[in-house]
Amino acid sequence: MFSVAQPEIGDEVELRASAQPEWYCLRTHPKHEHIAAAHLRQDYGLEAFLPRVRFRRSTRFGPAWVSEALFPGYLFARFALAGWLRRVQHARGVAGIVHFGTHWPIVPAEIIAELRAAVGTEEVRVIASSFAAGDSVCVASGPFEGLQALVTRVMPGPQRVAVLLDFLGRQTTVELSSAQLLPMDEQVHRKRACAVC
Repeated sequence: MFSVAQPEIGDEVELRASAQPEWYCLRTHPKHEHIAAAHLRQDYGLEAFLPRVRFRRSTRFGPAWVSEALFPGYLFARFALAGWLRRVQHARGVAGIVHFGTHWPIVPAEIIAELRAAVGTEEVRVIASSFAAGDSVCVASGPFEGLQALVTRVMPGPQRVAVLLDFLGRQTTVELSSAQLLPMDEQVHRKRACAVC
């Protein structure tokens, strides 16, 4: 995956070039995205951006609202790499800054602005749990994970949806739980930002 090596003496040139605050993608410890973001904001005074999604999920006690990071294990922070590299790498909840050898890729401010517009000022995008016939969706879990589908009907059962999939070269109608589906616009935002990281 990504390495978290400390910069060597030869890395000085790369670090000097990034003395201005820029957006970087940070890797966090599992399920510690919110802890890392809070620590960077409160203890270091840095600007952190943790886009999250809120949705209904089936649990053994019935459907429940849950919030998760839009990009599990990652968040974005804005800082001057030259002055903050070591402190950010060792911040509570942070596993490292995404980098490739001695190159720390900058996330364009336009991408952050686009994500902020999509999730809103609270950094949480609520995903409607209801779908309508004709909605384009992406299967988010189960054996059909990653496939695009079209909702053909919403059934009165416990949040069941019939979708039309292109599977093995033919169109097939399957019934899935609405908890397994994401609206296509959510999937597009997720893929676009993942391409940056």
